[in-house]
Amino acid sequence: MAESFSAAVAEQLRQNLGAALQALTGENVEWGEFAAQLLSQLLISIFYLALFVTAYLLVIGAIRLVIGKQRAQQPLFSQVRSGVRYLAGLGALLVILAQFGASPEFLKAMARAGLMVLGFFIAWMIVGRLMKEAVTRYRLDPSIRQLVENLFSVFAGTLALVTVLAQFGFDVISIIAGLGIVGIAVGFAAQSTLSNFIAGITLLIERPFHIGDWVTINGQDGKVVKIALRTTWLRTRDNIFAMIPNDSVASSDIINYSAEGATRLNIPVGIAYKESAKAAREVLMPVLLGHPEVLQGPGKEPRVMLKSLGDSSQDLEVKVWITPDNLDIQPRIMADILEQMKAALDAAGIEIPFPHLQLFIDDAKGLKPIVEPLYPKLAGG
Repeated sequence: MAESFSAAVAEQLRQNLGAALQALTGENVEWGEFAAQLLSQLLISIFYLALFVTAYLLVIGAIRLVIGKQRAQQPLFSQVRSGVRYLAGLGALLVILAQFGASPEFLKAMARAGLMVLGFFIAWMIVGRLMKEAVTRYRLDPSIRQLVENLFSVFAGTLALVTVLAQFGFDVISIIAGLGIVGIAVGFAAQSTLSNFIAGITLLIERPFHIGDWVTINGQDGKVVKIALRTTWLRTRDNIFAMIPNDSVASSDIINYSAEGATRLNIPVGIAYKESAKAAREVLMPVLLGHPEVLQGPGKEPRVMLKSLGDSSQDLEVKVWITPDNLDIQPRIMADILEQMKAALDAAGIEIPFPHLQLFIDDAKGLKPIVEPLYPKLAGG
């Protein structure tokens, strides 16, 4: 039963394939002749493929022997090897297609298109190398190089696609006009995206901040982790990522805490009026000088200054400097310094005042029924 069913399925498939081939070729297909021809073409194709692979291996081996093993480890040799591999694959593809009856016009068009793609790829590598050298020579920001590479990749890819299509008889002028119309339509439909894109280019050129800087943008504090063409990414100290549109970044106030190197922290401390500011300074300075995160270099010495005279306290201000790398843990450093200063003042017996209220009651006869039972002596006196 199973064998008869399989035979029926195979016969139906043979009839369907025969009808399809007859519709394409206009002739009756002899399956034996067709199978023999197909097999011979496959064997010839495999032979040509092996021939091109052998030629590729011989060429690469010869180049490696000429330049030596040390130069063969450089990126340039890898790029040359990729080019030779591409040419070998293109040649093998053209020969195999010719075995299966591809027309000479189609093969010529494919050969021209393949060589043009290789030319665009070589141009892209050369431009990329020149941009890398320019970035190193003129000490440009790597983000600018990435921006130029992305723009050039889009331009080169579009031009290569149009050129390749032209080799197969497509109307290039119509394609370019269609792309222009589509670009205009997309521009009107995505004005916000284009605005962010242009703002992203402006930020990459003006460089108000770099990756790794601590900034405040639109009231949001964070570390810059990525500058994309549409958004700027910040990471807060709570490890929360915020993506701010570049249009909003470019039009807002930007505070950069890392641009000039070390950052100064101002920590307020209050002492009672009966205490001496000089004595408090002598107690606090050893704490600041002994803290590992506080800078001690010239112009960055820690200081304790009397800032103002408050309502109930002498207001001191502790000024210390930290490195840009420690901005990630700035709140922890401030809390640690404040805790150590509190312990030092307590140990020295210097009072830290706190707000309190003192109430005086003079001849408050209306409160006598309430106060007398609780405080007989006070009420009688």
